[in-house]
Amino acid sequence: MRLVDYATIIKKAWAEFDGSVPVTSIEDISARVSTNHVFKVRFDDGEHIIAKLSYFGNYEHFQEDHRIIHALANNLLYPFENVLAKSFMRDGQVFTYRHRDAFIDAWVVFYNPIRILLKLPRRLEEHHIQMLGGQVARFHKACSRVSPVLPKSSKTLRSDIWDLVDLLDTEVGQFEHRMHINELKRQCDLFLTNRQKLVAKTVETMPVFVDWNIGNFSVTDNLELYSRWDYDWFRISYRVMDFYFFSRVVSNAGDRTVFSYVIGPMMEDRFLLFLKEYHKVFPLTENEIRFLPEAYRFFILNYVIKYGRYFFHRTYATKLQRQAYQTYFPSIETFDVEKILRALDL
Repeated sequence: MRLVDYATIIKKAWAEFDGSVPVTSIEDISARVSTNHVFKVRFDDGEHIIAKLSYFGNYEHFQEDHRIIHALANNLLYPFENVLAKSFMRDGQVFTYRHRDAFIDAWVVFYNPIRILLKLPRRLEEHHIQMLGGQVARFHKACSRVSPVLPKSSKTLRSDIWDLVDLLDTEVGQFEHRMHINELKRQCDLFLTNRQKLVAKTVETMPVFVDWNIGNFSVTDNLELYSRWDYDWFRISYRVMDFYFFSRVVSNAGDRTVFSYVIGPMMEDRFLLFLKEYHKVFPLTENEIRFLPEAYRFFILNYVIKYGRYFFHRTYATKLQRQAYQTYFPSIETFDVEKILRALDL
């Protein structure tokens, strides 16, 4: 297998952005559970910036997402005006660089470094959960308020699922998912049908980051949201797309080094406590709650099945895809939405 020289790609990207400032070193600071790459780029004067390199999905969506994120970062009001990293701009646009050769099609964006304060503990206490619920609601409300001024997104839940269905009819899709083609198409049909019935015409869309692992954000001493990084799964969608990962953050098991994507955390009383605090600040609707298992279904279909081989290392991807058929999809049918509706008096 050919090793890709990511550092050279980063240097070429920087040279195109500003060839007058030489790079002195490039350090890979990526998380080791995924195939995404994040680098610290240093210069002669001791300053540094962050470079993000990606090669899954497509370049147009990468470019579009970072333009939206930059616009969001610049339009969020106090106390969230500095929560997101600012991208580097050139000629009035977010600068992105595309590298293509016989082996890889990769894309680079540069960020100003983002400040980090405190990480939440690996297992939260009840007061942590309550504060987090209120903070997420306030952040979602702030994102919702600026949505009308953001650039439009061409990527939707429906288009992503259609892409997966198309993939299943290709030689690559038939080979990778050969034992499960019919089941995956059934899961896609269920999602599309339920999305249309529950949220397609009645629930607003807004910026969501989906992957809220506890290592992706920091808080203040008062547990207020201070900074958020890692924008791999950013999209314009329904706010409940964020909730599965928050259920994992507040779960009884807490943050884990060996992980799976079981649906169970969304049924824990600790997640209900989170939702109650959220609901006080930014009330949820019945249809949004009924869409929770569909948001989970989409996560498994899109990020575990369709993009698993790109986002996760092969060992994780194989394990998670096997668990999807054995555990994740069957568990959706037993998910008790009524328990959550009762807890929120909806």
